[in-house]
Amino acid sequence: MTDPQAVASRYSPPLDRSRLWKAAIKWPMYSVAVMPVLLAAGWRLSVGAPVRWEQGLGFLLAAVLLLLWENLSNDLFDADTGVDAVGKPHSVVALLGRKQPVRQWSWLALVSGLLLMLLLALRSSPAVLALVAISCAIGYLYQGPPFRLGYLGLGEPLCWLAFGPFATAAAVLVLAPSGEPIPWSTALSLGSGPALATALVLFCSHFHQVEEDAAHGKRSPVVRLGTARSAALIPWFVGGSLALEAIPVLSGSWPPTALLGLLGLPAGVALMRLLHRHHHQPERIQHSKFLALRFQALNGLGLSAGLALAPLLGWVPLPPG
Repeated sequence: MTDPQAVASRYSPPLDRSRLWKAAIKWPMYSVAVMPVLLAAGWRLSVGAPVRWEQGLGFLLAAVLLLLWENLSNDLFDADTGVDAVGKPHSVVALLGRKQPVRQWSWLALVSGLLLMLLLALRSSPAVLALVAISCAIGYLYQGPPFRLGYLGLGEPLCWLAFGPFATAAAVLVLAPSGEPIPWSTALSLGSGPALATALVLFCSHFHQVEEDAAHGKRSPVVRLGTARSAALIPWFVGGSLALEAIPVLSGSWPPTALLGLLGLPAGVALMRLLHRHHHQPERIQHSKFLALRFQALNGLGLSAGLALAPLLGWVPLPPG
């Protein structure tokens, strides 16, 4: 039976179809893919460590390809469960009206991203590929059958793990000279706050589709808690992200310029106000995830830049131990 959503998407007027494709591509979302390597570069510059920029560019491209795989495969998995059948005409599956090309593109992005990561790992450490593979496995557990852990409300902690300690450790390692051990402590302190901001983006994507998710058995945190209680958690996400970045500054491990991560605060405040006032109005909050994304992007860019600028301003890192 033909999906009416797919028919409507395929035969929309040209301007509407262009808008739908722009929404399907979700190019602003790729800031979550590039952030770990930007943070890693900023941190290495702050402590006077060498940065292999060609490795960083390769990691950035591979991360974008792997996030493209995750986005396309999630469209496929949601099409299988029917959760996108109402309210998401910008699904790639709906726009094409067929799953096969989406599946092919998804596999191409995955294989290309992993092969590039393999090349980077051969030039740095085998652990890079292992860490990235774990992040990909976590991404599959989120939506992929038979696990579909996102349907159990576990998407946000999985997102934090993938984009936090694992991706950040891989990024720090890929920029370093070969032979360095996995920098778990650095990855945890550097990646925790920005990864919580990334989890906030996922959390906010649920608000406008509570009824559709509940109808198809997707028990997201917003479905479980309700929109009012979920909206009350937004300040904790924003405040927690900033607090996790402020602690190393207060302890002297990071320079005061790392507080440039506060550049994301205005977007975070705007997000709090929007969801506090209109959490029960899907049509008014359907773009709330992009406000969360603005917070994530500005926060991460500010933190990265703040770390990188510190030596130019005379900051000297504390000796290890």
